[in-house]
Amino acid sequence: MQAPYCGTSVMWLLLLVLLTVIYLIKWNRSRLILPNLIDKYVLITGCDSGFGNLAAKQLDRRGLYVLAACLTPHGAENLKKVTSSRLKTVILDVTDSQSVSSTAKWVADIVGDKGLWGLVNNAGVSVPTAPNEWLTKEDFLKILNVNLLGVIDVTLQVLPMIRRARGRVVNVASIAGRLTICGGGYCISKYGVESFSDSLRREMTSFGVKVCIIEPGFFVTQVTDAKLMKESASKAWTRLPEEIRRSYGQQYYEKYCSIVDLSMSRANSKLSLVTDSMEHALTAVHPKTRYSAGWDARLLYLPLSYFPTAIVDFIIDALYPKPAQSA
Repeated sequence: MQAPYCGTSVMWLLLLVLLTVIYLIKWNRSRLILPNLIDKYVLITGCDSGFGNLAAKQLDRRGLYVLAACLTPHGAENLKKVTSSRLKTVILDVTDSQSVSSTAKWVADIVGDKGLWGLVNNAGVSVPTAPNEWLTKEDFLKILNVNLLGVIDVTLQVLPMIRRARGRVVNVASIAGRLTICGGGYCISKYGVESFSDSLRREMTSFGVKVCIIEPGFFVTQVTDAKLMKESASKAWTRLPEEIRRSYGQQYYEKYCSIVDLSMSRANSKLSLVTDSMEHALTAVHPKTRYSAGWDARLLYLPLSYFPTAIVDFIIDALYPKPAQSA
């Protein structure tokens, strides 16, 4: 009478052992690091501050040749003061195709026949942001031009050099590319980065190029600056026609701003969780396809993205303010 029970127990035990073995194999593979890293060139965008700035310093200390693209001369000068002579800077506006072309030529002149080992598409913005109806087409374009079209333009311009080196493309998306948490262009742009990265990864496999995606949660950077986000919402609110403002109500606007404050106050200050993911993607023999950085990404937003739509809608709706003239 005990045989079926014993058989089931053995089956579960074997399954547990199998899963443990698979986990240990994957863990061991993830620890394998490439040799001769000091001979490799890496281009990083958005190095004035935040993830890009820290990644440039981190990879410079690691001994790689870092090509740091900054938006402003001030950002470039500050970065050069705290890094080695190996690190070189360039001024890059990812929304300007001429600037992107000039940067690609600059990179080609430096790396020569060796090619470019890594590209980290990090540059990004989060404003203008507000509920969709408060925004204009131009507001959406301001974000898409940086976060999505800029990523595509930079990647395409340097891709031949990356293929030559059989290197890596590392695109910084967001957990907002897996779960839409707000209106405006930010989530749209990050969903686009996810899609572009997926298609590029499949196309580049035969060339030996690996494409990785970083999906951070909320971290303390300019992208999560509550003051900038509230100023953006205020600008959108004040230019709305009176009829639309009445429909939402002043209380909606005020609660929206308070939600921004609350959400951004919980942002993680440990930026190295993201830059460590970037470093692993560039230096590991077997990099991951996706890196979820931050406890909120791993334990909240990513699991929530797999829930049925009705449940996700219910949860997010419960957190959002209610308009004065809701149907």
